[in-house]
Amino acid sequence: MIQLGKRLFMVPFSRLLAAVLLPLMLFPLLLVTVVHAETKPAPAAGGAVYVIHAKQTVQAGLQSFLERAYKEAEEAHAERVVLVLNTYGGRVDSAEEIGGLIKTSKVPTTVFVEGKAVSAGTYIALNAEQIVMQPGSTIGAAAVVNGSGELIDNPKTVSFWTGEMMEAARLHGRDPNYAAAMTDVNARIELAAIGRTKEKGDIVTLTASEALKAGYTEHLALNVDETLKWLGLNERSVIEVSPSTAERISGWLTSPVAITVLLVLGIAGIALEMLLPGFGIPGIIGIISFVLFFTGHYIAGFAGRESVLLFIVGVVLLVLELFIPSFGILGALGAIGLIAGVVTAAQSAIVALYALLIAFVLAAIIVYVIAKKYSHRGIWNKFILRDKLSTEEGYVSSPSRVSLIGQRGVTLTPLRPAGAVELNGERVDVVTDGQFIAAGVAVEVVLTEGTRIVVKPVSHTSNPNGGV
Repeated sequence: MIQLGKRLFMVPFSRLLAAVLLPLMLFPLLLVTVVHAETKPAPAAGGAVYVIHAKQTVQAGLQSFLERAYKEAEEAHAERVVLVLNTYGGRVDSAEEIGGLIKTSKVPTTVFVEGKAVSAGTYIALNAEQIVMQPGSTIGAAAVVNGSGELIDNPKTVSFWTGEMMEAARLHGRDPNYAAAMTDVNARIELAAIGRTKEKGDIVTLTASEALKAGYTEHLALNVDETLKWLGLNERSVIEVSPSTAERISGWLTSPVAITVLLVLGIAGIALEMLLPGFGIPGIIGIISFVLFFTGHYIAGFAGRESVLLFIVGVVLLVLELFIPSFGILGALGAIGLIAGVVTAAQSAIVALYALLIAFVLAAIIVYVIAKKYSHRGIWNKFILRDKLSTEEGYVSSPSRVSLIGQRGVTLTPLRPAGAVELNGERVDVVTDGQFIAAGVAVEVVLTEGTRIVVKPVSHTSNPNGGV
């Protein structure tokens, strides 16, 4: 009974021990399994995403802003730049610089087309690794046009720009034929992916859906957040970068139209202030115009202190030319300094020279019209004696001798041709018309001019004091 009882006791005990120890042994494994099931994996570590907004005309101001933004992104070791584009285009040279900036940046770029990326904007987009387009947005129409919006048909220019566009397309494996169709108005190109043929005289613009078929966009997204999610970067820190107020103003001040207007007002204002007395409105307008010109270019990163110094030295030399006779040397040096200051401050020397030429012509016309209207107040009146000592003004320089004409007298001294004559008992200085007359000869007054009295000899003289 004891043995049986022992057996009966031991069997339940071993089972009880197993039932107790087994859960304890399995608990760590169960705990790891539960924790693993309930905890989401942490996102992989990485740098921030810089979202840079470029929603303006492609020109010097945008280029300067993007250079600053990309520099910040590189210094922050950003993982990616998302460049938000919405532009109708702009300057080709600025687009090339921006394209080069994107290509050489250490931070890869994804362009998000928000609305339009046409003309120069298309070239910028093609340099990015990926292009994401908003539904309803467009890309293309990148033919070269002049300042009036008219197509440029110069074969060299068209060939160059078409080559640049095609090379940008090849950079990331896009079909270069579409880039050519967006640029070359004279080409006929089959665009099989979208079922169209680009005829001569046409320029291609792709909608978002057409761009997706043609491989000119990798994805369609409504906004930047969807773009980041598609890129797998929605968990990253996002840093938004937009142009500052100063950069926006600088972008406008560095446009060709603004440059020309500021130079016209500056040159005309300073010239009028120099010619008209007093420091007034023309001088204030001129100074403000030049300050805006150099400030805009300085903020844009084109002008340095040397440009401002050259300009100031040029103006000073031109002013000195008015007061110091230098045979034109100071004036020539001043003009060179002024032109050098403006040209070195501008992004494009050619644009600056054209603007200066137009400004000088228009300013000369303005100065001529205003100076002529207010000529009585000009600075030249300080150097010119305009008062006339005439009889009409009440001035009498010498007594009139007209009454002596026709009177006769006798020479008191020889006339060689000047000498003295006795007229009406008075000694008078006279001259002849060049002939010699001896003393004691009867003469007659034939001409008086102020103090000059001209005489000639008479033949038969019975009364030397005027009688015959």
